[in-house]
Amino acid sequence: MKRTEAQHPTIQVIERMFSLLDVLAAHPDPVSLKELSEQTGLHPSTAHRILNDLTIGRFVDRPEAGSYRLGMRLLELGNLVKARLDVRDAALAPMRELHKLTHQPVNLSVRQGDEIVYIERTYSERSGMQVVRAVGGRAPLHLTSVGKLFLAHDDPQRVRAYATRTGLAGHTRNSITDLPALERELARVSQYGTARDNEELELGVRCMAAGIFDDQGKLVAGLSISAPADRLEEGWMDRLKATASQISAKLGHRGA
Repeated sequence: MKRTEAQHPTIQVIERMFSLLDVLAAHPDPVSLKELSEQTGLHPSTAHRILNDLTIGRFVDRPEAGSYRLGMRLLELGNLVKARLDVRDAALAPMRELHKLTHQPVNLSVRQGDEIVYIERTYSERSGMQVVRAVGGRAPLHLTSVGKLFLAHDDPQRVRAYATRTGLAGHTRNSITDLPALERELARVSQYGTARDNEELELGVRCMAAGIFDDQGKLVAGLSISAPADRLEEGWMDRLKATASQISAKLGHRGA
């Protein structure tokens, strides 16, 4: 694909990497180093060095010596982007309806490694609380209601590994900072299928969350309501669960 001058990357090696990936994308079968060199205009040694680094990162596969094809890492990243876009598209209208009912921020979050990432939010000035974490913001799994949903879907070994990696650092006096307490909390999450944050991430803010599942029954996102600690109403939980189920159904999930 030819790029206009305005679209040129400013770093030469990245431009060369894009050129190699474009050629590989145009061929359904593995491409030889010689052909890649000819089609990109890169010297074979230059193309080989870049392809070797791309292979290490799994962006390119080398099925046999001297030939290359696009790697599985691109598929993994592409599926992540697709899932997030699909979830956001499916969630936005139901989120707005839930916000009309609660007048509090409604958040859509996904897991990325040891954190959740906020990918959409509906809120208004009427909520009476300042939105600290904007879309794109991150927070530790164990300090958030949505993060607890994801941890509750991990096996015990993965939860222990998470605790070891993160040290279960706390943000407030209410934060869960030891593994036995976290395991008890996750058992409750598994039992009820919902999760809560009792001023564990920010003092004065409480949250409740329900999971969103795809057509394979995989937890792909969490929907949560945030509110000042004295304004979070227990009656919202049923509506939150129904809204999360509605979004899941749009993604092809068939609930029990």
